Amino acid sequence: MMSKKVVVEHQDGVAVITVNRPEKHNCIDGETAQLLYEAWVNFRDDDKAKVAILTGSGSSFSSGADLKAIDTLGPQNQYDADFVYDGKGYLGFTRMTDLFKPTIAAVNGYCFAGGLEMAAWCDIRIAATNAEFGCLERRWNVPLVDGGTQRIPRIVGWGRGMDLILTGRKIDAVTALDWGLVTEVVEPINLLNRALELAHKMASYPQGSLRSDKQAAVRGWGLPLVEALRIECQLGMPHTRSEETRQGLTNFINRKG
Repeated sequence: MMSKKVVVEHQDGVAVITVNRPEKHNCIDGETAQLLYEAWVNFRDDDKAKVAILTGSGSSFSSGADLKAIDTLGPQNQYDADFVYDGKGYLGFTRMTDLFKPTIAAVNGYCFAGGLEMAAWCDIRIAATNAEFGCLERRWNVPLVDGGTQRIPRIVGWGRGMDLILTGRKIDAVTALDWGLVTEVVEPINLLNRALELAHKMASYPQGSLRSDKQAAVRGWGLPLVEALRIECQLGMPHTRSEETRQGLTNFINRKG
């Protein structure tokens, strides 16, 4: 009996989405991409799910697209000369821009090519000490089509982003931390527990302003400051008089110490 290629588990408002092809270093074929897309859509639309963690089973996060099953990937019309962009991702979910709940990538082992692009799609990246990152698809003339050209430079800055994208070199977890690609490095045995700890902390907060703040950050990126501030105002100000905020202020006033 074959194992499911994507496993989703729920724990007190936190969804853990695991790519489950350890024998292939969790590379992504068409079936896996579709399952990932469905998992993220379900998380987006599930009122009980507040935070999600993306990780990989076994010794790798993901080594990217399954180049031996390349023909199974991507909406096929995207190869046509008259293709009209519709926001559907090559690896399933990577062009989704309408998910405003927090997401964490828990990165173990290989995080290469499309795997790096999947990690970059997440809001926060935590790495195990054995994690390695890189755009190794350079050597095979495979382009970054899952957001890497846009997200990686935004995360680490233009110079370091171009270094990763153009050289195809690997960097280790310590370098990734130094570059700001990840925010924490932990021992492999502690990786998922640390991601869960952070996820449960965020899930414990009132969710309204947390999600509007993420949405403002995403929608305002790259806009002139005056336009970005307008978006922040339009999204944030309604929460200042919401019932959640009233309760939060009451809790603040009545706190001890």
